[in-house]
Amino acid sequence: MMRFGLVGTVFLLTFSGRAIAQNTPPLLSVDPVAPLTAPPTTPLGIPLPTVSPNTPVMVTSPAFTPVEESIRLVVQRGKRRVLVYRGTTVLAKYPIAVGKTGWETPIGDFKVLTKEENPVFKSFKTGMIIEPGPDNPLGVRWIGIWTDGKTQLGFHGTDQPELIGKAVSHGCIRMHNKDVVALYKLVEMGTMVTVQK
Repeated sequence: MMRFGLVGTVFLLTFSGRAIAQNTPPLLSVDPVAPLTAPPTTPLGIPLPTVSPNTPVMVTSPAFTPVEESIRLVVQRGKRRVLVYRGTTVLAKYPIAVGKTGWETPIGDFKVLTKEENPVFKSFKTGMIIEPGPDNPLGVRWIGIWTDGKTQLGFHGTDQPELIGKAVSHGCIRMHNKDVVALYKLVEMGTMVTVQK
């Protein structure tokens, strides 16, 4: 009778019909409870991760990147200040000067139309031009938010910082030069601007 052992011993059938036993090392453990002596590997010999069938597997989705909320400006004309918001969070507050009686800064919703570093001033009354420098009434930055095609209104610096906090302009929103530089970095074309009473 011919028999074959599964693990550890192999029986060979000889020409005489006798079976002889030959001891060989085990090829594979057949005990379903006993762990393998070495972790399984890929064809390149890299160990594969072992996971128990009772271990929950966490499925992760691709990284979620929240959409950053846009900057928006709220000018509080009566309080002589501009607030910089991101969502509902106030990032900064700056003191301002606003339009004087008869030239009030308009109430409403606007958006940034133009940005200019070291702007050239041109008087809408006389046409006089003042190049960038310490005597320029626009200071060091211009952020335009309104135009009728002839006149423009916007945020700008000033050569008269002592007037910040007052109603003195022809509708524009004056700021300290350091503040308008900081604001200039925060806004972009299309940034929403709301002017309140």
